[in-house]
Amino acid sequence: MHYGFAIDQQRCIGCHTCSVACKIENNLPDDMWWNRILTDGGAEMDIPAGEFPNSTIEYVPLNCQHCENPACAKVCPVGATYRDEETGIVRQDADKCIGCRMCVAACPYTGVRSFNWEEPQFMLGMDLGDEDVPPHQKHTVEKCTMCYQRVAKGHEPACVPACPGRARIWGDLDDPESEVSKLIKSRSVKQLLPEKGTKPSVYYLV
Repeated sequence: MHYGFAIDQQRCIGCHTCSVACKIENNLPDDMWWNRILTDGGAEMDIPAGEFPNSTIEYVPLNCQHCENPACAKVCPVGATYRDEETGIVRQDADKCIGCRMCVAACPYTGVRSFNWEEPQFMLGMDLGDEDVPPHQKHTVEKCTMCYQRVAKGHEPACVPACPGRARIWGDLDDPESEVSKLIKSRSVKQLLPEKGTKPSVYYLV
């Protein structure tokens, strides 16, 4: 089994609903986002490329790419970052993490990992999201887990059903009959930084 995403850039409207759903489901600390919506060519989020009237905007949802050949796992000295061979999900074990940030340096996808420099702070005085989400810890690296706690129960990652444009499709890339596999085969696709040899499990439908 090899879980992955297909992200339909023709359907993505840049609403950030997936980012918020991820933040709530995983009880993310203040100022931390595992899933961001970038724009190709713009200097900031939601900024088009080019000059009016010849400007264009292309939304690029970005989270951990859950690579088949993850550079992060190769450099982690304690095995805190590893690829789960049963699901293909690249996981992060906060209890093992020693805060060296080697994984951050090795990952070619800038910004998909965050570091808790201090004790995590939260806006509300209560935990949000799934009760099986591991606690966030000081001096540890964090990233998208593909909502492993939901996947283990047979559910999709929280970002998928939350998307109002149905731009995010998730499933087993090893199953040729899965919706995600059929879309990847039938549409023009691209992956981020394929030249790095990481073999991302996220496909962008263009």
